[in-house]
Formats: sequence, structure tokens, C-alpha cells
Amino acid sequence: MGVGHAHGSHAHSSGHAHSSGHARPTGHAGARYRIRLACAFVLTVVFFVVELVAGLISGSLALLSDAGHMAADVVALGAALAATVIASRPDRSGRRTFGHYRVEIFASGLAVLIMSGMGVYVLVEAFRRLGSDAPVATGTMLLVGGLGLVVNIISLLLLRSGSSESLAVRGAYLEVMADAAGSVGVIAAALLIRATGSTVWDLVVAVAIAVFIVVRAVMLGRQVVTVLAQHAPAGVDPAAVESELASVRGVEEVHDLHLWTLTSGMDVGTVHLVTAPGVPHSGVLDEARRVLREGHGIEHATVQLETAGVVECRQPGW
Repeated sequence: MGVGHAHGSHAHSSGHAHSSGHARPTGHAGARYRIRLACAFVLTVVFFVVELVAGLISGSLALLSDAGHMAADVVALGAALAATVIASRPDRSGRRTFGHYRVEIFASGLAVLIMSGMGVYVLVEAFRRLGSDAPVATGTMLLVGGLGLVVNIISLLLLRSGSSESLAVRGAYLEVMADAAGSVGVIAAALLIRATGSTVWDLVVAVAIAVFIVVRAVMLGRQVVTVLAQHAPAGVDPAAVESELASVRGVEEVHDLHLWTLTSGMDVGTVHLVTAPGVPHSGVLDEARRVLREGHGIEHATVQLETAGVVECRQPGW
């Protein structure tokens, strides 16, 4: 029996596997956007304080809900930033055989919980305020909403490129995007209150912001669950991978194929290949590695080779 362990320099690499249109970035994706995350984090922290004070002074639920969402931004950005630092640290215990890479996914999960909690809170508070007609300072709403939109746009520009590669960065990006929509809502509410004289628009916008937050949380949550449940990586078809491996010269059978995402930009896999008697294992191993790496972006793959009629693979009992 021969065992091949194929992997690229996935810990720090920023390169790409090229071939067949399935190439994917390798290495820990979030770490490449650490500085941008830090800049967005500082901007968000400063503006959160400003918006919270303004919301309390103005009495606007829309402004307070946006401030609450900004607080969620602070936690999400901070968690994403911490995850990129922790994930790149080597494990000294010897027990974390995959290192700290999954920290990024847990940070994304935290962002989902925060977004969901904030959305529910605003909906409850809006329901509680139904029927009341508390005065709202529209001038403060316009000023703070405008400033918030500027801060959000800057943060979105900083995080946009990383949102397609890293789940942690994507979680932060979606948080900021939802907050930008919230800032637009605050401005719209202030203008509508001025035009109609009714503060009900404050509640309407607050509810709209809350619904938007919850929808975004569900979308990100599905991605987090997909990774934690170890589904096949997005864009990778296990049946196609198995078919291509079966077509490798000398391979008679493919079994125990497992493909999953460890963290953003790091797809891994294991597979057993049964070869015909007399076929050199080195050639089969090299071709199998090429199929996985260049055809499907699986940089870290463990390939076990077995010779038909010589070694019988013991199937797991689970």
C-alpha cells in the first residue's frame, strides 16, 4: 500500500492554482486583508460612539437601531481582525493538527449571532413604540446619517475585494453593507418626518433596517453552517472529481473521497485509489495530485494508493 500526501504552501501562500477554470486562491485569505480590516475597525469604533450619543439626544429609534448595528459592526470587525491574527499563529500544543484556521469561521458565526440579536431587538423596540408620538430631532438624524454613510462607504471600499475570499471578511463586509443601508434609511426617515410631520416614519425605517439585518444574517449563517458541516467546497462537484480521478491511467477504483473547506481559501480532501497490479504508484500519485490541485483547487490532499488484489482496504465502522 502506498500513501501520498500532497499539499502546497497553504499557510502563507497568496498564489492561485490555475487550470480548467476552477482555480481558487490558496493560503489563509483573511490574513491578506488584516490592515484593511484594522482601518475599517478604527473608523467604525469612532463613529459608533458619535452615533450612539446622537441617537440618545435625538430620540430617534432609527438612529439608535443604526447605532446598535454599528456596535455589531465593531464586534464583527474586531472578531474578524482577531481571527486573522490567531489563525496565522503556529500551534505549539501539538494537538491542533489543522492549526487555528477554523477561528475565522467561528468569528463569522459570532457576526451572525450579533446581527440576528440586533435585528430582533429593533423589531421588539419598534413594536413597543407603536402608538407613541415622541419628538424626533431630524436635524441630528440627517447630520449623523450622512456622516455614517460616508464612513460605511469607506469601509466597504476597504473590504470589498476580500469579501469574496474570506468568510470572516465577508461577515464584516455584510455588516458594513447593512449599516450603510441603515444610514440611508436614517436620512430617508428624517426627510419624511420633515415632509409629513409624522414620526411613524422613524419606526418604519427602523423595522426595515431590522429585516435587512436578519436576512443578511441568515445568508451568512448558511455559509458558516456549510463549512462547519464539512460540505464539499462551493464550486467543487465531488462526482466530477471522482470521475476525473477514475480516469487517471492505472486507476481501477476510487473510494472514500472526502472534500471540505477548512477555512476561506483552504480546501482539503482525502481519497483512496485502487491501482492495477504492476502500475507504478508514483505516476498515479502525481497525476491524482494534479487533478485535485489544478482542476479543482484542492491544494492539501491526502491520497492513499492501494493495489488491486494485494491490499484490501478496511472500511471504517462508522
